[in-house]
Amino acid sequence: MALVLASSSPRRKELLAQLGMGDEQFTFDVLATDVDEAHIEGESARVFVQRVAIEKAQAGLALCGKTDVVVLGSDTIVVLDEHILGKPQDEADAKSMLEQLSGRQHSVMTAVAVTDGRQTVSTLVETKVQFRSLTEQDILAYIATGEPMDKAGAYGIQGLGGCFVQGIEGSYSAVVGLPLVETRALLIQMQAL
Repeated sequence: MALVLASSSPRRKELLAQLGMGDEQFTFDVLATDVDEAHIEGESARVFVQRVAIEKAQAGLALCGKTDVVVLGSDTIVVLDEHILGKPQDEADAKSMLEQLSGRQHSVMTAVAVTDGRQTVSTLVETKVQFRSLTEQDILAYIATGEPMDKAGAYGIQGLGGCFVQGIEGSYSAVVGLPLVETRALLIQMQAL
């Protein structure tokens, strides 16, 4: 059974490849999907991130046009005080997000969905992340690198933004974009690993 990652994220591709543990037999295709990631008013953060992950997997399956394939979709959001911090729209938005996260704990929620067209399984992993206090100079220097502009919450823990992270409770790989333990369990359940 062929495996397809419905994501153009290089981080997700790298993480999924780790599940093969160097086995050359473990391969997957990558397919970018175009899914509306707009939040529906009244939708909880948990429901939102799971819905988007499922929609990405289903969109990937529709684009694939193959049978005997398993498609994996995933979505990651940052939540602070019940507010979803998505990808910043511009540098001012990134600055605002980083100022809000400074010195505080927030949640990173990553949902993973796997479908073969007959069955869809999904999971949600929540990790608590504690930021150190950031100076305005820290924030402006980070924004100048360009790294925060395509990341939920305006930072990447696996990149330069990792130096803002004082501690985490939960899955590091989920914060990067794909929880390895839970993803492996879903793929085994779908007989794709």
